[in-house]
Amino acid sequence: MYLPRAFASHDPAALDALFNADNFITLVTVVDGAPCVSHLPVLYHRDGDRVTLRGHWAKPNPQSTHTGPALAIVHGPHAYVSPSWYPDKVEEHRVPTWNYVVAHLHGTLERLTDTDDLASIVSDLGDQHEPRVGQGWRYIDDDAHRSQLRGIVGFRLHVERFDIKAKLSQNHPAANREAVIANFEAQPSDDARALARLMRDALDANRTPAGD
Repeated sequence: MYLPRAFASHDPAALDALFNADNFITLVTVVDGAPCVSHLPVLYHRDGDRVTLRGHWAKPNPQSTHTGPALAIVHGPHAYVSPSWYPDKVEEHRVPTWNYVVAHLHGTLERLTDTDDLASIVSDLGDQHEPRVGQGWRYIDDDAHRSQLRGIVGFRLHVERFDIKAKLSQNHPAANREAVIANFEAQPSDDARALARLMRDALDANRTPAGD
């Protein structure tokens, strides 16, 4: 990932926030020089500097046979930025851009085929997401549910390094950033409003006197 220093972050708390907001990832592996990609919900866990992801594939998915190096991508909010919003648009000949937050997690992929491991993944994903839609489905450890586990393969990604790119107009003067925030706040998009909050937090942090 192209990662200019101004947009780079390695803050574990920022990674927590990304996964708390949306734990649907893009998982990339490479076998014999050919990339293989899956889009999957995962269970995120961080203990200090140690991060792991758990999830599962459908058994027919070719990636379900893969182990070893892998890349997980989690997308945060993103939105278009119009140059017409900038107070200095004429003087600086500004152009359109896009603000966004994304994280790349590099690690080693482990396949999980034990029935208890698969049951735990399915159960934990259900427990996490059912309340969000106002429902109460739960995994029950009976023959009917356990038979369904034969159709999936689980995985655990042991994360060894992560990079976060938070492109939040940090390369612009404060007046431009304030203008982008105001325009994002006026948009109907949840992503735009989420970016406005992140941009405001970043601006406020920069204004905090050292030592506070």
